[in-house]
Amino acid sequence: MHKEIILRNCLNDNLIEAGCDEAGRGPLAGPVYAAAVILPADFHHPLLNDSKQMTEKAREALRPVIEREAVAWAVEAVSAAEIDEINILNASIAGMQRAVLKLSVRPQFLLIDGNRFKPLQDIPYKTVVHGDATFASIAAASVLAKTCRDEFMRELARQYPEYGWDRNMGYPTKEHIEAIRNYGYTPWHRMSFHPKELEPTLF
Repeated sequence: MHKEIILRNCLNDNLIEAGCDEAGRGPLAGPVYAAAVILPADFHHPLLNDSKQMTEKAREALRPVIEREAVAWAVEAVSAAEIDEINILNASIAGMQRAVLKLSVRPQFLLIDGNRFKPLQDIPYKTVVHGDATFASIAAASVLAKTCRDEFMRELARQYPEYGWDRNMGYPTKEHIEAIRNYGYTPWHRMSFHPKELEPTLF
């Protein structure tokens, strides 16, 4: 039986808050996706939780609800090449910042999942460890980032079926590592991400 998680709608009742989160920090391939979401003050949905704790079916059901009912939302992808250039932490932060700047409504405060962020213009912010299991706006951002990234990886899998990206979403599964060993890297792989199992193949 599903146990409903009660998430806080906001930190500051009198400010327009945007929740921010990312998806795809750990994979060997594909972009990292980030999202920013401003929810109505009275938004509630019984399925909403940290996207990692939700089933794929629940995430896919929630995505159109969030897109329809949010005051504003935006999603941004940061490529594997940029991840290699600036590292995954900076890429995740950059993705969240770009998503915020794409919002049709300017937020007055940002709620950031995790413990790292960089100042964005003059918008105050707060980092929240496990924020996607605490605040509804961060949870909504996690759902959008995750579903949009999964959709992209499934599309990419049609071009590169050998790697199983429609199943592993670019994460370092045994299947994916074997495919890299057999077929090599693609332009979508993050060359700065090297599992120990693959080190002998790099030289």
